[in-house]
Amino acid sequence: MPISKLARFAGLIGLALSLFGVAVAAGAGPHARVPVRIVSLSSTATEDLFAVGAGRQVVAVDDQSLVPKRAPRTKLSGYTPNAEAIERYRPDLVVLAFDTNKIVEQLRKLGVRVLFEPPAANLNGVYGQLEQLGQVTGHLQAGRQLVARLRARVAAIVRSVPRAGRLISVYHELDQTFYSASSQTFVGQVYRLLGLRNIADAAKSGGAYPKLSGEYIIASNPDLIVLADTVCCGQSLKTVAARPGWAGLSAVTHHQVVAVPDWVASYWGPNIVDFLQLVAAHVKTIRAAGG
Repeated sequence: MPISKLARFAGLIGLALSLFGVAVAAGAGPHARVPVRIVSLSSTATEDLFAVGAGRQVVAVDDQSLVPKRAPRTKLSGYTPNAEAIERYRPDLVVLAFDTNKIVEQLRKLGVRVLFEPPAANLNGVYGQLEQLGQVTGHLQAGRQLVARLRARVAAIVRSVPRAGRLISVYHELDQTFYSASSQTFVGQVYRLLGLRNIADAAKSGGAYPKLSGEYIIASNPDLIVLADTVCCGQSLKTVAARPGWAGLSAVTHHQVVAVPDWVASYWGPNIVDFLQLVAAHVKTIRAAGG
């Protein structure tokens, strides 16, 4: 998520995290009709819907839904949703991650069924939302099977990472002004699963998304750097190494800089397991080198 939007929705994310595991389906009962015209205003929900087999039921997704590429992307916004614009797609289900501008209430007044799935706090939240979307869309078995596969993959990845030795440190970069993500965030929980020490946790600014300084990062000398600003800001190992004082960082000198598309570590859908595996591979390389 771009930092401008991250700051704008920090309060909403905090609320959503406190409500982890809670989803609100307006007008949805145990015998609700299976939807055939779904609008997704959540990048993660879009990924989830296609993952559980409900892709053919999706008629429109928001402008930030980049996965999968075949999703019917539109100009609809999940950050500043417009009820009238959404209604034009004649949805019988709208999936949201943020209740901005009381959009849930607005859609309810229009007679539109809504499923509210806030950002997951951890992987259990991911699994719960996948199963719920499977159930609501008529693909419960597929959802449960997907969750079982993801759980098995996560367990195998976590087991594969050696824990002996010192703690390996990680710096997660959200943009070039050094906004980061602490262990309070979803991606921070992913790093914790692998036994990493997140340098953002000790930052004086504190909070879920602290703004660090170049001096602080250099002093912390992270073993691993994850760049989630490759698309927005064109960052890479080369650009990081060119920053004043950064060429000597352990992560840079040992080429342990992971460049990922901005959204990869922001979505909390099935692809987060691929991200976990990618980071785990770097951690194992660091361990093998004596880290």
